[in-house]
Amino acid sequence: MDKIVIEGGVPLKGKVFITGAKNAVLPILAATLLTSGRNEITNVPQMRDVSTMIHLLVELGGRIDSIQGDRLAFDTSDINNPEAPYDLVRTMRASCLVLGPLIARLGQAKVSLPGGCAIGARPIDLHIRGLEALGANIELQGGYIVGSAKKLKGARYYFDTISVTGTANVMMAAVFAEGETVLENPAKEPEVVFLADMLNLAGAKIEGAGGDEIIIQGVSSLKPIHCKIFPDRIEAATYMIAGAITAGEVEVTDCIPQHVEPLIMKLKQAGVNVETSKDSVKISTGNGFQGVDIQTHPYPGFATDIQAQFMALMTLARGQSLITETVFENRFMHVAELKRMGADIEIRGNTAIVKGVGHLSGAPVMATDLRASASLVLAALAARGESVINRVYHIDRGYPVMEQKLSGLGAKIKRVN
Repeated sequence: MDKIVIEGGVPLKGKVFITGAKNAVLPILAATLLTSGRNEITNVPQMRDVSTMIHLLVELGGRIDSIQGDRLAFDTSDINNPEAPYDLVRTMRASCLVLGPLIARLGQAKVSLPGGCAIGARPIDLHIRGLEALGANIELQGGYIVGSAKKLKGARYYFDTISVTGTANVMMAAVFAEGETVLENPAKEPEVVFLADMLNLAGAKIEGAGGDEIIIQGVSSLKPIHCKIFPDRIEAATYMIAGAITAGEVEVTDCIPQHVEPLIMKLKQAGVNVETSKDSVKISTGNGFQGVDIQTHPYPGFATDIQAQFMALMTLARGQSLITETVFENRFMHVAELKRMGADIEIRGNTAIVKGVGHLSGAPVMATDLRASASLVLAALAARGESVINRVYHIDRGYPVMEQKLSGLGAKIKRVN
């Protein structure tokens, strides 16, 4: 199992480009199941979760026409297998996104209950109830979600809890449902809006994505999808924090600053220098930074996927900060590892009280999930001495060639077996 070794204390300097968004490409790949023909997707990030989804689509009957760098051509003419097996689905929660499209296209689906990072319940029942509202019959059998429907019919469905994958799943199924579907309290994330936009270009009739209601008029077929994946806002945020925590000067390019506006506001509040342009953000810390409070919320609030990285930054801030997690109930697993490096953090319920320390010290630490692993990398970059980060396969799920990008900014980082 690979490890990442970092000799900290080096201010990062230079430019780093952002790749396509993982959380945008995965729903788009699932949406190709609604089409019949050659789909072409560009700016596809090369990471483990994307490879897993592609392998799953091949298992379902899809065919890879070509993969060239970040360009993927994928033919869905012969989708005929309704079963998403455990061996693939267990490694990635987002694989449940094939459930809605399979029922809509084939009239049946058998999808293993999903696995992935252990950061909270992320209940699949939001997906199930939404599909049942459209007329699907859903049962749990031997660890699988088994669904069937002769014909889905439009309905009104309210999400009790905002769910990005739930919104995407039900929206995709509703594209082929007879009549009108109204989704209330849907997720408003840019990835959901992008999915709706790309489905519309393929022939769907979806209105209101990004608002309080999504209205879908059912259609009988879709053309193949042709799109370019937009930049990953969580990757952009992570490198912005990398520049701040190392007292460096980092320009994050090929990004969409509006997608990370809550982070930009908090960095400015902390005293970090932030300059934005149309497609880049430049970070420098000058005379250090002070503690600020954050509270995670669904988009457009402060993203839960940035919480761990921001906490790493706050361990070195002047004064105290309160970090409150409202989205996932088990997303403080990185705290124990940060404390091994000298951080002063106390957990009270869903709030972490972080008191800034003079410095962090290198230590062996273990990643527990994707974003926690990023926070440990950030802490190690700023720490004195050497840190060894174990279980870095989590990083590979969401950060393409992270060590190469950081090396390009001057970090002393290497991957070892």
